[in-house]
Amino acid sequence: MTTALIILGAGMGTRMNSDLPKVLHHIAGAPMLVHAMKAGASLEPERTIIVAGHGADKVAAAALAWDPDVTTVLQTEQLGTAHAVAQAKPALEGFAGDALVLYGDTPFIQPETLEAMAAARANHDVVVLGFEADDPGRYGRLVTKGETLERIVEFKDATDEERTITLCNSGVIMANASTLFDLIDAVGNDNASAEYYLTDIIGIARAQGLTATVVSCDETETLGVNSRAELAGAEAQFQARARATALDDGITLSDPDTVYFAHDTVIGRDTIIEPNVVFGPGVTIESATTIRAFSHLEGCHVSRGSVIGPYARLRPGAELAENTKVGNFVEIKNAQIEAGAKVNHLSYIGDATIGEKANIGAGTITCNYDGVFKHHTTIGAGAFIGSNTMLVAPVSVGNHAMTGSGSVITDDVPDGALGIGRARQATKAGFAIKLFNILRARKAKQTKGH
Repeated sequence: MTTALIILGAGMGTRMNSDLPKVLHHIAGAPMLVHAMKAGASLEPERTIIVAGHGADKVAAAALAWDPDVTTVLQTEQLGTAHAVAQAKPALEGFAGDALVLYGDTPFIQPETLEAMAAARANHDVVVLGFEADDPGRYGRLVTKGETLERIVEFKDATDEERTITLCNSGVIMANASTLFDLIDAVGNDNASAEYYLTDIIGIARAQGLTATVVSCDETETLGVNSRAELAGAEAQFQARARATALDDGITLSDPDTVYFAHDTVIGRDTIIEPNVVFGPGVTIESATTIRAFSHLEGCHVSRGSVIGPYARLRPGAELAENTKVGNFVEIKNAQIEAGAKVNHLSYIGDATIGEKANIGAGTITCNYDGVFKHHTTIGAGAFIGSNTMLVAPVSVGNHAMTGSGSVITDDVPDGALGIGRARQATKAGFAIKLFNILRARKAKQTKGH
């Protein structure tokens, strides 16, 4: 059965106190909306519909950046969840598969849970995701009889007896798309909030002789984010899960609580990660590497056996081959570092190719930007770049070539050659003493004047 995702993301998120749409606030380097899209992607949906409202242009741009085939529809009035889902109907005209309703501010529902819902759809017309709540609070309650879900009742409309139920509604619903929209068409707004509740479709479905059931998940999967405090809690929950997974996968974390992962971090086994390391989005680390303390990595690939840091920064486009070394206070951006090359300290390598087993001395900078364009630097295999060399791109240093320390290199250095570009030193005997005497006298005169 083909599936369509309908992800609700129209809410303003007043409690976030933000100009940014609520679903675009980040957890682990990605908008909450993307987390929901990733979960739904496990069902290999044929279509994905985002229902946007506040900040719709920004929501659409974020969704398209993750999935260029996504469709965004607009909910101009906030009239309830059933009304929100109904906005997706024109975009699914003629679609014959199932529709799954997810929420852009509920980022942690697991693929396995959605797969269980899809399996339950084989035997029931409507499937609802529920959870046993430690503190049911104001959640909607799921009224069941055996495996049959009879109805969902919102807390504000529930009787005292119904409020004792601990099986609660997550809001996630799956049904045949045509059936879902037919049920929504029958929903009214005769309730305490005068809204069109998506939850009402269960009672309507049962009255029409359709079957409904509940698939349960852990309460942590259904965490919704409505405030900055809840956003911080969601980040902590993601990181705790990611750290536990890393340890189970054979990765050494010297101090797990100080390591922060992104939503898409990939790390191979037998990698050692020291304290206070941060992974931004788009990082892949192969096996048996070492990431030393206080390093920051984003948008990069590090191959097997490499050593990074401490205090290193790898920026987007950094590609490190096997057994490379990037040391303390080194920044690499949009550069390819070939096998066995070393950039050990206090250097910036941007828009560059560094050949195999090249050695980059301390304080080296590839001067890649002229204020308008970025230019490339190429350093050959086995080259030695002397400390404090400025490489003014575009420029190349050949295989097994060398630059003198303190050089400004503006012309290509051929294979095996030595390039030196620095002013000739002048030494003036006794001049330091004379100059100090002049300066001290001037300072004494100024002090006396005050």
